[in-house]
Amino acid sequence: MEDRKESELKNFCSRNILIILGFSSIVAVIALIAVGLTQNKPLPENVKYGIVLDAGSSHTSLYIYKWPAEKENDTGVVHQITECKLKGPGISRYAQKLSEIDIYLTPCMVRATQVVPQSQHQETPVYLGATAGMRLLRIENERLANTVLIAVARSLSKYHFDFQGARIITGQEEGAYGWITINYLLGKFSQKLNWLNLKPNEGSALETYGALDLGGASTQITFVPQNKKIESPSNALHFRLYGRDYSVYTHSFLCYGKDQALRQKLAKDIQGTNGILRDPCFHPGYETVMNVSDLYSSPCTKKFERTLPFDQFQIQGTGNYQQCRQSILQLFNTSSCPYSHCSFNGVFLPPLHGDFGAFSAYYYVMEFLNFTSEETPSQEEMTDTMEKFCSQPWEEASCPVWSPMQGPNP
Repeated sequence: MEDRKESELKNFCSRNILIILGFSSIVAVIALIAVGLTQNKPLPENVKYGIVLDAGSSHTSLYIYKWPAEKENDTGVVHQITECKLKGPGISRYAQKLSEIDIYLTPCMVRATQVVPQSQHQETPVYLGATAGMRLLRIENERLANTVLIAVARSLSKYHFDFQGARIITGQEEGAYGWITINYLLGKFSQKLNWLNLKPNEGSALETYGALDLGGASTQITFVPQNKKIESPSNALHFRLYGRDYSVYTHSFLCYGKDQALRQKLAKDIQGTNGILRDPCFHPGYETVMNVSDLYSSPCTKKFERTLPFDQFQIQGTGNYQQCRQSILQLFNTSSCPYSHCSFNGVFLPPLHGDFGAFSAYYYVMEFLNFTSEETPSQEEMTDTMEKFCSQPWEEASCPVWSPMQGPNP
């Protein structure tokens, strides 16, 4: 009899314990929902934010990124949520007006405080990477370059983010970041998982794109060569992304961005003139005056510097694409190569492999010429369009409604 009573008591207790635990769980869930509703806030999202300022030679852009706290194959899955372009030139141009740097940075940093949730400010890293414009300033005046970075750091540290520093990145780093970015956006790092061991299937790796980046002061080329042997160690980089190893070739050509390359061409062509340069790389009818001292102020033009009998020179455009091309080709020295294969100026370059994505100034020019549609233009089509555009009189070519496919509209 006693055994029966004891058994009934145990069953009663077990049922009630389950009921109590179940009721407690329901109450806990309701409480969480109620707190969220009463505070008019969603339940916390397990994400992180990051802010990067890309300080180029001609401008600076601020990017805000967001990613899940959990990584995929030891690599974060990052999404850009907004971009803010700073008004003004690159930070190297503020070397003689340091007091204006704070004003320069403020609008986009204020924007960042509005986009990133306030609760995440203190744990959101902020990082500024300066590229070729500041690399040139450091060559010209290292103390002044450091002063600019100190002023930038002082301004960025005022905000309640986790400031990680402001520094000049190397050309190799710049090329690598561009290569990672373009392949990430194109989904080239995606890999199928072998669900038996949860590791990437080596046979499922996608062919990566090479990256071509044209800035104002430098240009970069980065790609995975078919033969992984890279004869110049300074051009080799190694990554492990999404569970896979990559060995890439990269090189940054300082002074061969669009702005500095033009300076080099002018410094070369002005020699032997009487102060008037008839230049095929400018439209017919285009005229401007430039100080010789300004032309020689860049480290990129020092090799062309000469004592000239004039302080200023005039540029008169003649608009001839083929002559312009021949003038620019003279900037590339291909006469010697200490390696099995070179690009120019004795720089090692392995045989090109795969498809390439071109961005920055490459994209801006192609977009202007209406060549950024899905259909890739042939080299002949591009050359024909450039010849037509370069021959247009300046007053017509500078018209904002000009269409390279239809000709200028008066």
